[in-house]
Amino acid sequence: MAEKGVAADVTVRWEAFLGQVKERGEYDSLHEAERAARVVLALLGAHLVGEVRARLAARLPEGFALILLNPLQSAEPLSPERFVRATAAWIEGATEQTAAWDVGAVLSAVADAAGDDLLDQTLLQLPAGYDLLFGRPQPT
Repeated sequence: MAEKGVAADVTVRWEAFLGQVKERGEYDSLHEAERAARVVLALLGAHLVGEVRARLAARLPEGFALILLNPLQSAEPLSPERFVRATAAWIEGATEQTAAWDVGAVLSAVADAAGDDLLDQTLLQLPAGYDLLFGRPQPT
């Protein structure tokens, strides 16, 4: 009986996370939201290491956690602008404008899941400017 509760909780977390992404990205379907989430999290995972990446993954639904933990390979940290361009390159039919929208929808949901302390630690591993992609501008 307990296993059903665990499975239901995982499904709820998955649907709740995708629901946030869908709403923020104004997508027509959960499929579109999931596509954006998969690409953005794979690119984000390439920029994070160690305990911060593991702790962030633990706050995400399992399928998305695995994407974050098994990222696309990045030869160098991408600036926020190049991160958006890379997202556009991985999503069929995307432009830089639509990719910026995708990145904001996904990363703002990730920021909510992470909480302030973990988000601050995450931002320390990323090039300057990612705070804006997460929808959490930091004071200068």
